[in-house]
Amino acid sequence: MNELIIVKPEKCTGCNSCIRSCPAPEANIVKQLDNGRFIISVNPDKCIACGECVRTCNHGARDYIDDTEEGMSHLIKEKLILIVSPAIKAALPTKWKGVLDWFKGQGCTVYDGAFGADICTWVHIRAIEQGTMGNRVTQQCAAVVKYIETYQPQMLQNLSPIHSPAACSAIYVKQYLRRNNPIAYLSTCIAKKTEFLDTGLIDYNITIDKLMDYFERNGISFPADTNDSFEYRFDDVQGQMGSIYSRPGGLRDNLWLHDPDINITTSKGVRNVYDELNMYARMPEVKHPQLFDVLSCDFGCNIGPAAQTNQTVFDVMDVMRKVENEAKNRRKSGFMGRGDDKLFKRFDEELRQSDFLRNYKPSVPSPVPSDQQLEPIYKKMGKHSKEDREFNCHACGFNSCKDMAIAIARGLNTPDNCIIHAKSVLLARHSTLSIKNEKLEEVASECLELSDKLKEDIVNITSSMDSIDESTSATKERAEVVKDLLQNIVTFCSENPTMDAESVEQLIGILNMTIDAFSDLDDNVNTTNESSVAIKESVSKITSLVESINEVLVKDMK
Repeated sequence: MNELIIVKPEKCTGCNSCIRSCPAPEANIVKQLDNGRFIISVNPDKCIACGECVRTCNHGARDYIDDTEEGMSHLIKEKLILIVSPAIKAALPTKWKGVLDWFKGQGCTVYDGAFGADICTWVHIRAIEQGTMGNRVTQQCAAVVKYIETYQPQMLQNLSPIHSPAACSAIYVKQYLRRNNPIAYLSTCIAKKTEFLDTGLIDYNITIDKLMDYFERNGISFPADTNDSFEYRFDDVQGQMGSIYSRPGGLRDNLWLHDPDINITTSKGVRNVYDELNMYARMPEVKHPQLFDVLSCDFGCNIGPAAQTNQTVFDVMDVMRKVENEAKNRRKSGFMGRGDDKLFKRFDEELRQSDFLRNYKPSVPSPVPSDQQLEPIYKKMGKHSKEDREFNCHACGFNSCKDMAIAIARGLNTPDNCIIHAKSVLLARHSTLSIKNEKLEEVASECLELSDKLKEDIVNITSSMDSIDESTSATKERAEVVKDLLQNIVTFCSENPTMDAESVEQLIGILNMTIDAFSDLDDNVNTTNESSVAIKESVSKITSLVESINEVLVKDMK
């Protein structure tokens, strides 16, 4: 299937609201980027294009693709046939006629989709009367059809073989009106594109949302129409009760007009209809109603995901009541004297039921992993006990931990996206970090004790160095005095003739050696003084570094 729902990765926050709202269990793929951020992309092969994620995404990360741009480009080259969903009246209550007049002004032929809905009702009634229908699920909703084809293919035998109103309209235009121009369908539905691709009956799916954006970008506007009439001059017959197909239970109400005894059950909205379809699949045939009338959207097609309307449900239902009353008046005027429905009589005479039947394309469902296959997945999720595996917090978007585990087994999700698993990992890391912090505090405390002792040692060293300086200075002074005295004695002995020359020479030798020794002492004292200065400089640096170490340690321990 072509990708219809698209993701803007830069806007995706990984909040899982799209998964939470999506009825298709394999339509979303969670990926974790290198920076740890999660983004959720779409698996087009498993997406049913219901558009619910587009509605619920608060971050603008989800959007959809339709054929508006292609259809408008084609319109420039060749005139289109436009089939219009009845939902346009509810979505654009004051503008719908102006929109259709614009298409007519471009040379398009405009047909009422409600007329195709009347054909759809006729085929259903005749099939029920002839006993060829059996118990069926209605198929006017393309998202429901895609869901059954993808996830419940065994239900295709229960899916109504009668085409949707849009397809019935296209068949009527092509086969009975002999029109060959490309056909565009204007509606509020994203999923209709899947139907058109499967059947090949309609070329362009144009949604009201994207069409109104196109008009705004191109400066095309329409004055508000205050006329309450819902009559419009379509290029063929305007539909009758088919006009209410777009509301929940519209098909049911049409059938009950002709046969109020038909056993019909209805369901609508993604929070209900898909679970009930799954329930229908599990039920024995004897419990199925004659018709299960289903729509994906809560308020039917009138507020579809591509409606672009500010109308409330009360506004929409008020419009539909007026549409219904006007359609009933058109229907009454079509009755013949004996009470026969003139429109159905025309269909009996002009149409073939077999022309409005379709086939479906089942897909092979993904196998469900066994409990044994899920076991390592649970372990990766940190779920080891039964209680862990039934936590079912729904934060991941799934209804249960098991559904999440199945998604992980299919490669659609990751254990790191489980908030309980993420919390347990964080708690474990926090515990480890706390232990490391305790050890670090112990080491820092020991370092402070050693630092204080070192400071005391430095004070002692400094004091000793001061004593050495004083001692060496005194020694130097005394050595110089003694040296001068010895030199005087040498001079005296050398100049005194009364002393024995040999004794004088011996004495002078000893004195000179003593003088040399005092010179060496003087040199050593000088060296000691120089070393003392260097030592003091080093001690000063060490003292500064110790102070810095203390400041860092004290700061980290606070």
